[in-house]
Amino acid sequence: MATCGFYGFMTSVIVGFLGFLVFVYSLDRFEQKPETRADGIVAMTGGAQRIGDAIDLLAQGYAKRLLISGVNEKTSREEISRLNPGQRRLFDCCVDLDYRARNTIGNAIETRRWAERNHFAALIVVTSNYHMPRTLVELDHALPNLQKIPYPVAATIDPHEWWSNAGTAKVLFSEYVKFVAVWLRTRFETDPERSKVAKILGKPVHYAAVEPH
Repeated sequence: MATCGFYGFMTSVIVGFLGFLVFVYSLDRFEQKPETRADGIVAMTGGAQRIGDAIDLLAQGYAKRLLISGVNEKTSREEISRLNPGQRRLFDCCVDLDYRARNTIGNAIETRRWAERNHFAALIVVTSNYHMPRTLVELDHALPNLQKIPYPVAATIDPHEWWSNAGTAKVLFSEYVKFVAVWLRTRFETDPERSKVAKILGKPVHYAAVEPH
């Protein structure tokens, strides 16, 4: 029995490690412009580069409106616009800020509400390369019929350096574990808003949106 348990444990470790390698080497190392335009863009907070890239895509006409999801409640529209001074005009017409989402499932829920409110059929999704797989699983679960066009931001982590950089390896392994957990969770849930995880989102929806003039 002990021998069977040991082999079972080693098999799980090997399968898990192989899964980790597949996950790591499937991540994009470089940024590429979307091949097609969409109705809207959604950017997940967690890095200034994500927001900057999303605003650039909006300015270049890849979509007509942008949602920045998961904004800290203490961060104002003015503060974000000051970080992107060349595109301040866009904040007056085409940018919505979501203050409710506190995690990736919250991002998906708020993105669904925003997309449905605006009758969007296709979105460009902007987030870090290592965060993109989990984000797409959540969005596919929340919005199965909406087209998602990934734009992975690769400015902070090169996934191929995981073996030589302890910090990178830690981030990627943590994200892999979360990805597997989300994939399993979404196999059994019918709606993310009924998820036990979603219950931590206790605040009412609040958009800091400015309508077009």
